[in-house]
Amino acid sequence: MSQSPANKLSAVLLAAGESRRMGPVNKLALPIAGTPLLRRTAETLARSGLAELVVVVGYEQALARELLRGIAARTVYNPDFRNGQMTSVYHGLGALRRPVDGVMICLSDQVLLDINDIETIARGFAGCPTSIMVPFHRGQRGNPIVLDFAHRETILAERKNLGCKRLLENNPELVTALEMPNDHVLVDIDTPEAYAAIQQLLSGNGAAPQQLSTRTG
Repeated sequence: MSQSPANKLSAVLLAAGESRRMGPVNKLALPIAGTPLLRRTAETLARSGLAELVVVVGYEQALARELLRGIAARTVYNPDFRNGQMTSVYHGLGALRRPVDGVMICLSDQVLLDINDIETIARGFAGCPTSIMVPFHRGQRGNPIVLDFAHRETILAERKNLGCKRLLENNPELVTALEMPNDHVLVDIDTPEAYAAIQQLLSGNGAAPQQLSTRTG
């Protein structure tokens, strides 16, 4: 039996931020169709057949760890979480134990991503002619990006000075765009309005596109 493309990827799930735009509520615990946000995303990744899943925690780490209880993932604490997302990428990459073909850098609040999306991304990277792949939908850049495992050493050597965005911008020749069949790679939850729109969408009542937060940087 041939190996699934997902088995050749690991994932770093970023869950260390303070979710300030959400107000006083930690968005990691917000219910999404009855499941806390962080747990929903982690469960999707854990069921996708990836070689390894590392979740980076920081702000309210005890809550994050509790939300992950029973999921096949390792957690790593980022003591520098207030210094930006790249610090979490750094700690997550450093915690990976298994050499693989590529690493997905995943955001905890992309709750529409499903196993089919992860498989599409894995198949895309398996046939990718370059060492970095970025999912797109109708001209908009999304997440998760996938990096060749070799980039791990570069980022760790540069510590917190080399972000993924800068890596992409400085090396456009290394980047391949993967067109996705839906907008799941664009949608995240940063604000109460975005959360309300997601709840409305998942309830079957639909949501206006402008209500859904998108991440293009």
